[in-house]
Amino acid sequence: MHGIVVTYAQAASAAADISRYVADGVVVLDEVHHAAQDRTWGDGVQVAFAPAAVRLLLSGTPFRSDDNPIPFVRYTWGDSGEAVADFEYGYGDALAEGGVVRPVYFPRFDGHMEWVDASGALKEATFGDDVDRADWSARLRTALSPDGNWLPTVLSKADQRLARIRESHHDAGGLVIATDHEHAREISEILERVSRTAPTIVLSDDPKADTKIDQFSTTDDPWVIAVRMISEGVDVPRLRVAVYATTTTTALFFRQAVGRVARWTPGLAQQPAYVYVPDDHRLRGHATNIAVQRRHSIDRRPTSTREADPAALDDASEQMSLFAALSSSVLDEDWARDGLDPDEPTMRVTAEELIGHPFDLPPPPPLAGRSTLAAADALAELRGRFAGKRELRDRNADRVKTIARLLGWEHRAVNAELNRRSGVHRVTEATGSQLEHRLACADRWLDELAGQ
Repeated sequence: MHGIVVTYAQAASAAADISRYVADGVVVLDEVHHAAQDRTWGDGVQVAFAPAAVRLLLSGTPFRSDDNPIPFVRYTWGDSGEAVADFEYGYGDALAEGGVVRPVYFPRFDGHMEWVDASGALKEATFGDDVDRADWSARLRTALSPDGNWLPTVLSKADQRLARIRESHHDAGGLVIATDHEHAREISEILERVSRTAPTIVLSDDPKADTKIDQFSTTDDPWVIAVRMISEGVDVPRLRVAVYATTTTTALFFRQAVGRVARWTPGLAQQPAYVYVPDDHRLRGHATNIAVQRRHSIDRRPTSTREADPAALDDASEQMSLFAALSSSVLDEDWARDGLDPDEPTMRVTAEELIGHPFDLPPPPPLAGRSTLAAADALAELRGRFAGKRELRDRNADRVKTIARLLGWEHRAVNAELNRRSGVHRVTEATGSQLEHRLACADRWLDELAGQ
């Protein structure tokens, strides 16, 4: 048997020569979506391997965020439609078969972010707020800033999850996907404080990166932080928890990141994996698409819906601007119940917790010991109570914004002082009457400021 192994770049640069070797032969194009990295590669690969008698195209992510067609792939329409595969074996198929991939869950966290935009204007928003497209990236960058409270809080939650997993899966590991080198080092400082263990850092330009990955895969160290590494093609099956802390929001990158924790480990009866994500609407959409496959895997109803990625046109370059992340904090009431999901066999979720869950929930079952009608009435009552408390929390939040603007304080400082004045420990744990009392304390504070 005679054969050669070349990269896509080499194939494109020597297309005519290679085409003479492959005539009447068999060509295997691994991760073929890379062949469309640019038109030069795509056109060169097309010429190089066109004479082959048989071509086997392999890809775990057979789509692209740009419009460059993948060589030899058929599309439903034009070059920008859905890729048409001769054989598909997706996440849902593998999950239904068992012993191939893990069920992946997506704890996602809302937050309140403040930043100065590129023009120098002060802005604030939660992930649930409708902001201009130009502010999407700034809001996400602010949440992921190590100087705020959002990222340390989420890292702490992820570390707690990993610690629980390691009780039964003793060498289970966690992965944080960072935005850049400086970001990775700042995250490392936070994680070392949280976990009391120095994490491994793997950077894309580190000549020892591959060695560090190999070493981490064979140890029981809890955490590794990566920048443009440990993505496609890297196999570390002991990874069970990931924190998506990068500003890259394309569907392709997100799926590759999820794949790092989806590898099945033989010998473990149950091994759910968790990817902690900001509640950014783009990431929420990617997570939901995967969660739908997970839910339908047993029924063998894999979905094929895929919308165009709105982040595909994001400008990843850093331009000179006045942008600055000021503060960020997790909104506890939107923390996705720490990632618990009702179809996870080992979890406990109350009917009250089911109300207002962000996504990925089946209809709640009837409450124990009650008829379906009585259960529906009970859930309706809970919804009404939650709606009233949410209105009180919103009114409290409005007062906080006003007081913060008058005093020039950060929102978390105003919240802390209001909690002290009202005796409320946490807003999310407060009863309706406690929220009303806190609101009255805020009004008295505003009256004091008005009289000054």
